[in-house]
Amino acid sequence: MSGISFRSLTFTFIVAFLVWSSNTETCNARRGKNWRESRSTSASGKSRNNKNQNVHGSKPKQKAPPTKAPSKSPPAPGPKHGVPAVSPPSGGFRHVPSTTIYNVLDFGAKGNGGTDDTKAFEAAWAAACKVEASTIIVPAKYTFLVGPISFSGPNCQHNIVFQLDGTVIAPTNAKAWSSGLFQWFLFTKLVGITVRGSGMLDGRGSVWWQDSSPLDDPIDDESKLIIPINKTIEENPIIPISSFSGQKMPSLKPTALRFYGSFNVTVTGIKIQNSMQCHLKFDNCIGVSVYNFSVISPGDSPNTDGIHLQNSKDVIIRSSNLACGDDCVSIQTGCSNVYVQNVNCGPGHGISIGSLGKDSSKACVSNITVRDVTMHNTMNGVRIKTWQGGSGSVQGVFFSNIQMSEVQLPIVIDQFYCDKRRCTNQTSAVALSGINYKNIKGTYTVKPVHFACSDSMPCTGVTLAGIQLKPLQERYHMYNPFCWKTFGDLYSLIVPPIPCLLSGKPSSNHIQTDHDSC
Repeated sequence: MSGISFRSLTFTFIVAFLVWSSNTETCNARRGKNWRESRSTSASGKSRNNKNQNVHGSKPKQKAPPTKAPSKSPPAPGPKHGVPAVSPPSGGFRHVPSTTIYNVLDFGAKGNGGTDDTKAFEAAWAAACKVEASTIIVPAKYTFLVGPISFSGPNCQHNIVFQLDGTVIAPTNAKAWSSGLFQWFLFTKLVGITVRGSGMLDGRGSVWWQDSSPLDDPIDDESKLIIPINKTIEENPIIPISSFSGQKMPSLKPTALRFYGSFNVTVTGIKIQNSMQCHLKFDNCIGVSVYNFSVISPGDSPNTDGIHLQNSKDVIIRSSNLACGDDCVSIQTGCSNVYVQNVNCGPGHGISIGSLGKDSSKACVSNITVRDVTMHNTMNGVRIKTWQGGSGSVQGVFFSNIQMSEVQLPIVIDQFYCDKRRCTNQTSAVALSGINYKNIKGTYTVKPVHFACSDSMPCTGVTLAGIQLKPLQERYHMYNPFCWKTFGDLYSLIVPPIPCLLSGKPSSNHIQTDHDSC
C-alpha cells in the first residue's frame, strides 16, 4: 500500500510540474511578444525596414495613405466604385518604410545650380526602380539644374519615394527642350509613387510666357463679362527672361510635374513655382492624394493651372495653397470621385470643371465635391464651362462652405464657352444636372451669379442655399444675377435674390441617346 501511495504521489508531482512548466512558457511567450512589439515601436529605422519587408514581401500592394497608425494595413489596389478615395490623414504622414536610399549626390549630381545634373537623376532612378519601397533623396541646401526627365514604369518596383528637399531648377535655353515637350518631370505607369519633402521645383517659366502659341489654351472666355469702368485694364507687363538672351522657346510649353497612368499617387509638402504652363497634372491616374502642397506663380502668367485633372478617379486634394495665372484646380473629362477641401486659391481663375465638349467631343464628369475653400482676388469662384456641340454629362457636383473675397464672378455655369474666335450655335450640349451650391459667402466685383445653360439641354437640379454675396465696387461695371434655361430650387434666403432661376423641370428636354450618355 505504501508503494502504491509513493508511486501515486510521484505521478501527481510530475503532472503538476509539467502543468507549471507549460504555464510558465505561455506567460514568457506572451511577455516576449509584448516586448517585441515595444522594441518595434521605438526601434531604429533599420529595424522598422526589416519588419516592413515581412509585411509587404514581393507581392504588389497599394501604398498606404499617410497615417499616424502604422499598424493599419494598406488598402487593396484600385478604386472603390462610386465612393471617394480613402480620406487623407488629418495630420502628418507616414510613407512605406524604405529599405534602400539613393542620394543623387552619390550618382554624380553637383547641386551647384549651373552643372547639368539630369544624368545623375536618371542614374539614381534606374537604381531605385529595381528596389521596392526605395527612396531617392534630393538633399536640402543644394540647387540642381535638371532638364526634361522621365521616371518610367511599368517594370519598376512599387512604393518608390522621391524625397525632394532641395531646389530643382529648369533650363532656360531653348536647346534643352528640342522642339518642345509635354512635361518637365514625368512619372508614368507606376504603382504607389510618392513625391514629398520640403523642396521646390522652379520652372523659371517667364522665359516661356512672352509668346502666345496656337497650342496654348484659349483665353478665358469669362473675360468677356468683365468690363472696366474706364474701358481699359492696366496689366502688369511680363518681362521675359528670353528678351535678354535673344532666344525663342518652343511653342509647346511643358507641365512642370506630370503623372500619367499611375495608381496610388501621393504629392505632399513640396512647392512648384513659375511653371512653364500647368504646374501639376494627373492623366489617367487612379487613387491620388495631394496635400500640404503649394503653387506660386504670378496672376498674369498664362495657362499656369495649379492642379489639372484628366481621366482620373478617386482624387483627394486638401490643405494646399494655389496661386497661379489660370484655374487653381481644373477638372476635365473622365474625372469622378474628386474631393477638394481646405484649399486657398488666389490669384487665379478659381476652381473649374471644364472646359468640356470641345470639337463635339464627349465629356463625362461625376461626383465632385469642393468645400471649405477660400478664394481671394480671383476671376471666377466655382465654375462649370462647356462648349456647344459636345455630349455626355456632368452630374453630382457639390460646392459648399466657400469664402469669396474680391472675386469677380463667384458662381458660374457657362454652356456657351468659346475662345476669341467666332463660335457657331449648335444644338447638342453636355448635360448638367445635380449641381449644388451651399454656404457661399463673401464679396464680388462684377456679377454674383452667371447661369448660361443650353437651349436644347437646360441645366436641371441646380440648388442654392446659404448664398450671401455682397457687391464691392472696384474698377468694373457691376451686374445683377443672370440665368438662362436654368432649373432648380432656392432653399433659403439668397443675397442677392436670384429671381431668374426657374423652378421645377423643363417641359421638354432633348433626350440623349445611349451614345451620348455616360
